[in-house]
Amino acid sequence: MSFSEPAGTTALSPSGARLTVEPISAAEHLAFVRAQRSVSFLQTPAWGHVKTEWRAESLGWRSGGRLVGAGLVLHRRIPRLERFTLAYLPEGPVIDWTGGIGAWLDPLAARLKAHGAFAIRLGPPVRTNTWSAAQVKEGIADPRVQRLTDLPGRLADPVGLGVTGALRDAGWLPRSPRDGFGVGHPQFTYEIPLAGRTEDDLIRGMNQLWRRNIKKAAREGVEVTVGDDLKAFHDLYVHTAERDHFTPRPLRYFETMFAALRAEDPERIRLYLARHQGDLVAATVLVRVGAHAWYAYGASSTEKREVRGSNACQWAMIRDSLAAGCDVYDLRGITPTLDADDPHVGLIQFKVGTGGQAVRSVGEWDLPLRPVVYRAFDYYMRRREHRGGGGR
Repeated sequence: MSFSEPAGTTALSPSGARLTVEPISAAEHLAFVRAQRSVSFLQTPAWGHVKTEWRAESLGWRSGGRLVGAGLVLHRRIPRLERFTLAYLPEGPVIDWTGGIGAWLDPLAARLKAHGAFAIRLGPPVRTNTWSAAQVKEGIADPRVQRLTDLPGRLADPVGLGVTGALRDAGWLPRSPRDGFGVGHPQFTYEIPLAGRTEDDLIRGMNQLWRRNIKKAAREGVEVTVGDDLKAFHDLYVHTAERDHFTPRPLRYFETMFAALRAEDPERIRLYLARHQGDLVAATVLVRVGAHAWYAYGASSTEKREVRGSNACQWAMIRDSLAAGCDVYDLRGITPTLDADDPHVGLIQFKVGTGGQAVRSVGEWDLPLRPVVYRAFDYYMRRREHRGGGGR
């Protein structure tokens, strides 16, 4: 399987059926998403309206005229390389990753190269390893363990291992950094399985601190509501960014995000606001596609932290995700460090208290379609990140 000189935009699937890649309408793309049990919100047509600095298109894979796969492709031109674009499929595409992936990715590469892409970046929604909360806790307590990958994980997922090997053999280049975070999306995440569980099951699965904080928020009279006051959320979010030293997104970004996702599905995105005696003490954003729910953004006040508004918001989102029939509540990215002296370990300690599991995915990979242009792009990005200008 090689993508260096794709000959066309069709290929044979493992079953022998011919796969063809072509543009599809947003309506057809959305109908395909709705027919799936779980699709990343980053692979919905609406996400293309959120990422205004990129040009978005929906591509579909057809077999015998039937739509069998879909992907949101974000195109971005690079300074001084205006003729070409980076084609990015975040947490996608939505295809059958269990068989020979060349039948799916060969025609994608041919199509994108023919239309001006110098490289493809994608992030297969496929996991390679999981670690239970108990395993993670043991690792943090053991000074010999520095990273999640030092732990004996559960049986490695054969699909994820197969995809990793197939991508590497086909000339794709891994992009996921060692610390789990980079300019793309995280390779390590934390999630709470919900399928077949009750609220009591979930509470029992949490550690004592989480249970105590949820009870304390209720005892203190913290009220969590679902609302639309994005300005109040954003003010608190900016306060959080100043306290925790990260660069906040502008209010306009959230206004665009809520408008785009709600236009696609009124229940796609929700804003949770936790108030104590009229004061906003925490706020969170929940996104749901099918049976998968994500904690997307959060903010909290420095004052009144003792009333545990953040725990109250999380518990409200978990309960609502369970009631909506979700299979998983996704707490998004973590770094894989388990070193007690690493400042990043606090993030995984907070999330491991929910009793869920740490997950490692295949990560993001690049396929250079025009190697000379790709090398120039890679050099540009390295210089940009060195100057502190990285990120999307």
